[in-house]
This record gives sequence, structure tokens and C-alpha cells, in this order.
Amino acid sequence: MMMLDGFELQTRWDEAFRAAVVAGLSRAQKSIPCCWLYDERGSELFNEITRLEEYYPTRAETEILLRWAGEMACFCGEDVLLFEYGAGAGIKTEILIEALDRPRLYVPIDIAGDVLAQTASRIRDRFPGLETLPIVADFNRDFELPADLPPGPRTAFFPGSTIGNLNRSETIAFLSRLHGHVEGRGTAIVGVDLKKDLGTLLTAYDDGAGVTAAFNLNLLARINRELDGDFPLDRFVHQARWNETESAVEMHLVSLDGRVVSVCGQQFAFREGETIHTESSRKYALDSFHSLAKTGGWRLSRAWLDEEDRFAVLGLEASP
Repeated sequence: MMMLDGFELQTRWDEAFRAAVVAGLSRAQKSIPCCWLYDERGSELFNEITRLEEYYPTRAETEILLRWAGEMACFCGEDVLLFEYGAGAGIKTEILIEALDRPRLYVPIDIAGDVLAQTASRIRDRFPGLETLPIVADFNRDFELPADLPPGPRTAFFPGSTIGNLNRSETIAFLSRLHGHVEGRGTAIVGVDLKKDLGTLLTAYDDGAGVTAAFNLNLLARINRELDGDFPLDRFVHQARWNETESAVEMHLVSLDGRVVSVCGQQFAFREGETIHTESSRKYALDSFHSLAKTGGWRLSRAWLDEEDRFAVLGLEASP
């Protein structure tokens, strides 16, 4: 596959950010994809969020991985090739790798090349006998794996609850992509946040310390800094709301008054109370996710849950 140098990747990333923001602010319901929340400051704030008492998903999933890593390793099989999508820092991945029986190859995949390089270096230091092959790619788009990968069983690993950020068609396309990467015979381990009471869900996305609000508002600060925007940060507020139709917690940025905002030399009008939709985090029941997975070519084989049944790590087997 063609590899781009750091400058080319950054240029494409900057152009994609500009295009996403301009297109998103031009819609009737203004919206910007949640991937753009994660600049350097946004990533720092999200790391703070994962340590908050209100934000249960990270703790629940870590509990599951620590408790069931051995069983997950048996599910993957010996000499496995492990592909991780949206690898990021890959911290939780170390729990699974530690449990695997003679893993043959670790392939972290992420759009952020600098973070990916750091992750690959750390994994190589921690597991010197494991070959590590980082790939810079957007897992939400089709991309090819190298043709000369070693033989062995393949497992696609997608921890966290990121799959909840994808709508139905995006989820099916993503699961189909994983199916192709494991060559129709492998397995996948996927994190899924489960349906629960609205109080728990909403406070997880609107904590008392205001860290999630700062994380959301940082998107406007990024637009101001990188796209010559003039959003007044004190005139927009964070809001978490439940969308029953989508079974999702949504994050919005709400304009406190009517105004015109400039971005990239273009003007965008806001009414008082109008919002920018920045994230949807869908919550699943196991049966509904199984139905979705089947459409993407998978069969639900295992379900590992935390003690409070808040979160699930699912073992999927590729259907022929």
C-alpha cells in the first residue's frame, strides 16, 4: 500500500478538517464528526474524562479485560495476527497481548501517525518478541492490508465504545471491512456500551466537574485557531441529550444567542438555541447488536460483561 510522509498526511488531515467543518456548519442541523474533537488538547481532556467517577465505560471494560483476557486469548487462538482499529495509545491492548499464546503479529491502525509511532515503539519495548506493523489509515474508509502478512488466524480488535459513534450503515460497513481483513475465517473482539438508565448515561457525558463540557467546547477553540474562526467560546454551552429513536446519547454545542460566525472566510448564522451536533454514542442491547453484526458478516459467539452489566466485550466469529 502507498505510504504518505508526515507532511502529506498532515496536509490531507488539515484539508479534511476544513472541509468537514464548512460542510457541517452549512447543514440545516449543524454537525461536525466526532473524530475532530481529538486534537492534542481534546485527547488530553478525553483522558481526564476516562478517569472521572461518572464515566463508567473505561473502568467497566478494563475490568472485563483483566478478568477474561485468558478466555479471550483462547478465543483468538495460537499464533494470532491481531489487528487493532483506532489503536490510539493502545493501553488496554497490552492486557490482551499479555494473555495471547505466541502472537505472531500486532497491527495497530490509526489516522494519527505520530501517536501510532509512539504506540508501536512502546509495544515493541514491552513485547520484544512480537512483530509490530503500524498502519496509518482511517478505519472508517476502505483500505488494504499489506499482501505479504504471515499466515495464521486473524483477530480484529476494536476496544472501547467507539463503535457506538457510528450510525447503522457505517457500523455495517465497518464490520464488513473487518470481515474482509480477517479473510472471512477469523474472529473479532469488539467493545459495546449497553443500554441502561438515563441518569447514568447522561451524567457520563455531562460530568459535574465540567471536563466533558471543556472537551466539547475545545472543538470551537480548535476551529478558531486552525480555521480562522471567531466563535465566542463564552456564548456556546455543552449539552448532553438522549435520542430515543437512535438509542444514543448526543453531545451538542448550543448557541446562547443569535449571531453570525465566520470560519475560513465564510459566514454561518446561528439562531438562539441552535446547536452543533458533535457526537452520538449509541447504546445497544445484546440481541440488537447481534442482529446488526449478522448483517456485517458476523456471528456473536461470546459476551463478556462487567459485574454491573454496564458494558460488554463481544467475541464475534466470521460467517462464511
